[in-house]
Amino acid sequence: MPPIAQEGNCLIYRGSNFLKQRLILACLSGKPVKINQIRSEDETAPGLREYEISLIRLLDKITNGTKIELNPAGTSVMFSPGLLHGGQIHHDCCVQRGIGYYLDALIALGPFCKNPLQCTLRGVTNSKDSPSVDHMKGAALSLLKRFLLVDEGLELKVVRRGAAPLGGGEIIFRCPVRKSLRAIQFQSQGMVKRIRGTVYACKVSPALANRTVEAAKGCMLKFLPDVYIYTDQNKGKMSGNSPGFGICLIAETTDGVCFAADCCSNTREESDTPTIPEDLGKEVALRLLDEIYRGGCVDSSYQWLAALYIALGQKHVSKFLTGALSNYTVHFLQHLRDFFSITFKLENPEVEDEDEAEDVRGAQKVLMACVGIGYTNINKRVT
Repeated sequence: MPPIAQEGNCLIYRGSNFLKQRLILACLSGKPVKINQIRSEDETAPGLREYEISLIRLLDKITNGTKIELNPAGTSVMFSPGLLHGGQIHHDCCVQRGIGYYLDALIALGPFCKNPLQCTLRGVTNSKDSPSVDHMKGAALSLLKRFLLVDEGLELKVVRRGAAPLGGGEIIFRCPVRKSLRAIQFQSQGMVKRIRGTVYACKVSPALANRTVEAAKGCMLKFLPDVYIYTDQNKGKMSGNSPGFGICLIAETTDGVCFAADCCSNTREESDTPTIPEDLGKEVALRLLDEIYRGGCVDSSYQWLAALYIALGQKHVSKFLTGALSNYTVHFLQHLRDFFSITFKLENPEVEDEDEAEDVRGAQKVLMACVGIGYTNINKRVT
């Protein structure tokens, strides 16, 4: 949805959708953004939710000079971004959303900070409404490494797990800074060569984790022999504040592309019937197969991140092959046009050679192409 108005440099939007996209792009572009009518028609709980306010506080911590104005009802917010400062940060995330919701913003902004990011986030490490930390470690960090070239100082470490709804987990995220991102041409996804996974169990019987492993492995071994799933069983303080278990599978291709899928058990609030480990294992295996069928050179959850990095890259042509674009990515491309006046050429690649046709199996692919805007990290110290 395009901005409804523009006052000088300030973009004005309406509604709560894609709030995170708008705030991330405001921080990168330096343009203030005003968002009106945030759930103004919701009679029970109008305005910003607690997890959205927590995200704004996190962005305030990693920037210097940010101004935030909220109206008393919380239905309108004015966000004037400061300089991306980075450094060492501790943040308690709202448990209404997983840590992945907040980590998305840090991965997008991290390379452009003045000082290398070192963030300690506490909250829910695995939830249904945002990618788990294992998912991000496999899919998002592998994508970021392609643009950073040297990945020294890039790390995502799970200190302790925390299942929904009460959380209690903790992660440490470190990200180096760069003057600029390189232009990239990445059009070959390769063939899946191995599958790795992690099953976690917090405050539940270890047998549930083992049953989940067997079910997921049983599905994946029909396709390739190199399948290994680790179990991460936690007790006491290391297991967070809520019982739960879940699984994350990552498929790695010959060209270093990672596809990921994750699944976690129901909480008592979501369902009275307990989650069956065998069903969970099969569901995550089918989700991963669906992700592999969609294909491309990036996991579907992080198509938007690939689009951001190639848009901000050096002033050369970048090309990136993805699977069918998700709804979230389509809106992100529209927001990129609003904030940076950059448009992409999107086309379905035609396969002429039969040898190439074997490599491009699965769903119809999309080739994203654009000339980078040559974004330079003005916050980085000159050494």
